[in-house]
Amino acid sequence: MLEILFKTTCKHDKVTLSMKAGYCPDCGDYVENHWYISRCECCGFKQKSFVRFGRVITDAKFCKNCGSNAFIYEELDNLDIVSVNYAVSLKRVVAARRKNVIQTWIEQNSYTPIKLLPAF
Repeated sequence: MLEILFKTTCKHDKVTLSMKAGYCPDCGDYVENHWYISRCECCGFKQKSFVRFGRVITDAKFCKNCGSNAFIYEELDNLDIVSVNYAVSLKRVVAARRKNVIQTWIEQNSYTPIKLLPAF
């Protein structure tokens, strides 16, 4: 009953932001780090943003440079020193762990059948 009330999900804190992707040692999920930056759609001015409920959202509702309220969210391949103040990291689970897994294997050794002795 308490597990239902206080259900916690793994935040993957041990998958550091310097890693592109990796397995979380706490839960076993494969997690990728994605970097996003928000820009004004009109003038291209970089906006400060944050992550809320798995989505990237700008800090201000309007652009400080031109006053527009339309923004573009770009995914960055590599984080550079210019964009580090405006970039936001979002962790996504790529392959969740499987619980009930049964594995088998076949050995490649060739066996000769045992010859039975004739009954007397």
